[in-house]
Amino acid sequence: MATYEELMARKQAMEAQIVAARANEVPGVIEQIRELMLRYELTPEDIAPRRRRGRPAGSSSAVAKKAPLPPKYMDPKSGKTWSGRGRAPAWLGKRPERFRIPQE
Repeated sequence: MATYEELMARKQAMEAQIVAARANEVPGVIEQIRELMLRYELTPEDIAPRRRRGRPAGSSSAVAKKAPLPPKYMDPKSGKTWSGRGRAPAWLGKRPERFRIPQE
């Protein structure tokens, strides 16, 4: 069984070999990529398009502004209203039908 120090020495030797092999192979790979780009008339933008932030152009006009909902409940003391959406106000209590606004 190899010791820890022997294994670490082997690891460092292997990492050095990996770095050397990569350095030898990268220029050939880059040349292959350039040849393919010329052959197929590709640009760097075709390979890695720019990432855009935010919403796509024109998306704000596609979404129409929503009109506020008409109130369904009203507190007679304060005049406050509630449309029935979202968190119920405290003044509504346990019997909301008492504050219901008659619909026309």
